Amino acid sequence: MNKEQLERMQLGQGFIAALDQSGGSTPKALKSYGIDESAYSNNEEMFDVVHEMRTRIIKSPEFKAEGILGAILFENTMDRKIDGKYTADYLWEEKHIVPFLKVDQGLADEEDGVQLMKPIKGLDDLLKRAKLRHVFGTKMRSVINSANEVGIRKIVKQQFEFARIILSYGLIPILEPEVTISISDKKEAETILLAAIHEELKTIKDTDHIMFKLSIPTVDDLYADLMKAPKVLRIVALSGGYSRDEANEKLARNHGLIASFSRALVEGLTFQQTDDVFNKHLENAIKAIKTASIA
Repeated sequence: MNKEQLERMQLGQGFIAALDQSGGSTPKALKSYGIDESAYSNNEEMFDVVHEMRTRIIKSPEFKAEGILGAILFENTMDRKIDGKYTADYLWEEKHIVPFLKVDQGLADEEDGVQLMKPIKGLDDLLKRAKLRHVFGTKMRSVINSANEVGIRKIVKQQFEFARIILSYGLIPILEPEVTISISDKKEAETILLAAIHEELKTIKDTDHIMFKLSIPTVDDLYADLMKAPKVLRIVALSGGYSRDEANEKLARNHGLIASFSRALVEGLTFQQTDDVFNKHLENAIKAIKTASIA
């Protein structure tokens, strides 16, 4: 465990950049960036293009430690290089930004109002490779679509089961049981989720640390007590489909909650922009998200 990275994630001011779109979400991310599917003919070419996009973001002079604490990578990105260095090494050595890895492999069909994670094939090998690539932690996502207590408890139980495996490899897991922002019973779902998390937190060793990535809650400061738990290193928020301005406004009302935005971070960035325009857009986004994160 890198103690400097641990301290940075625990005490640093800023947010985590989510650069981990994968599989089915990649074409949509590229289209938003101004590149349609005619620009590539297979997955290998698609991932070449998306790595170029991520490289441009990471190498931007505005993508720096003053605003960004960490970055979440897709497996394919972790295994690629930027200027001759593996991406995680480039992030830490050149930018002083802590690298994380998305480890889940998508969602199962909905049952009991939730979507569990699909089985993570080859998880042990992936975690070994993450350690070899000097990754600090991981992230895994599942989705809650209704305030169904049975389903929510299943999601939390599954997240913690994987968290214990990840911890055994010396990595810090980010648990992401996302509550869909558009559901009518979001407030109730979040109340059930919080209670289930507190219960499962008892299964984590006192000497271990975990993180959470959660939807911005309907009730402001809902997660304030959870943040104080000694085993909880940090709680970050996903934008969940909100625009950047709306996500920032809601985030700023939740003290101690910091961003881990994806779409809201890259909103407005396009392939066609000059570097000056691109960097200015990114600078404005990072400043706004950081301000909301430290409010």
